[in-house]
Parts: sequence; structure tokens; C-alpha cells
Amino acid sequence: MCPEILSLRLHNTAPVFAFLLREVKVPAHHLPRVICRRPRLLVSDVETRLRPTLYFLQSIGIHEVYKHTDLLSASVEDKYLPKIEYFEKVGFAYHDSVSMFRRFPALFCYSVKDNFEPKYNYFVVEMGRDLKELKEFPQYFSFSLEKRIKPRHQCCVERGVCFPLPLMLKMKDEDFRKRLDVCCNSSMPKSNSPLWGLQICK
Repeated sequence: MCPEILSLRLHNTAPVFAFLLREVKVPAHHLPRVICRRPRLLVSDVETRLRPTLYFLQSIGIHEVYKHTDLLSASVEDKYLPKIEYFEKVGFAYHDSVSMFRRFPALFCYSVKDNFEPKYNYFVVEMGRDLKELKEFPQYFSFSLEKRIKPRHQCCVERGVCFPLPLMLKMKDEDFRKRLDVCCNSSMPKSNSPLWGLQICK
């Protein structure tokens, strides 16, 4: 994962461990897991990379950075700002874009070209849904387009059902099928009912 560690002088790791413990507030017993998950932290300079990235994450409202230490070794300018700017370009206000990353920091780990673009285009063109749903559920981008998003959306279209994004994507396959069957087998509300015209099956 990080061959540079082989040429690392052990005493050079002291500032990294001190930074993780004192500034990021990583519990000492979590350090082995943190390093195993992101060994590049050991070869990242505290002054020029780790601390500026920490300040950036905190500035957008991600305060428990010790839960997202894998984000610290990346460049804010090269990796993170372009991803926020992508959402601005497709129609989100800056504060809404930042809110998505604050809600779901793992969003910073995904590729614009390989993840954001195809999933956003499918959401807008094929699903025709409101951008507000993405703002409230940015975890949408964590699901496979081919294995989860497309098949489930197509099932809903075929059955004439519209689930909220979290309900449509988070359930296991068996639970999804059961929920779909329940909705499709339920009787339609009367025209004078407040539920008339409501397509979302909760």
C-alpha cells in the first residue's frame, strides 16, 4: 500500500504519532488500526500536509476527524476542492456541496470521473429525481451503479413505485423485494384521501 515505508527512519514517525494523538485526538489503542488502514500517514509531513488538511476538514464542519483519519494524507487543493467544485458545477450551492461532504466525509474518497459523473447523470437523466434528495442522502454515491442503483430503480419503475433514496438503496435484497411486494399489493387510496397521488411507499 505504501512501499516508501521501507525507507522510513523510525524516529521520523514521532511527529506523526504526536499529531494523531494530540491534535486529531485519536485514542492510543486505535493507532495500529489507523496506520494499517492508511499507512501513507507515516510518510506524510505534518506541517505541509497533515495539519493543513486537518484544518480544512474542521473548517467545513467535520470535527470528529479521528473517525476519518484516512482523509488526512491527501492534498486539499488537488483532491478535495475539485470534488466540492464538481457539485457546484452541476447545480448545488457551495454550502449545499459542503453539507454533503460534512454529512458523508467518505465522499472525498470517490472519483469524479468514475463515480460522481456516471451516478449523477443516471440520477438526473434516468431517475429524474430532485437534487434535494442527493443533498440529504449523499451516501447514494457509495452504492454500485450497476449492481444496486440501476436494478432497484428499474424494479421500482416496472412496479410503479417510488421509494425515497435511503429506503430504495439501504435495504438488503430480500427486504427490498418484500417491501416492493407490500407496496404493490396494497390497495390504492381513495381519490378524496390525503394519500391520493402520493407515490412514495413508506
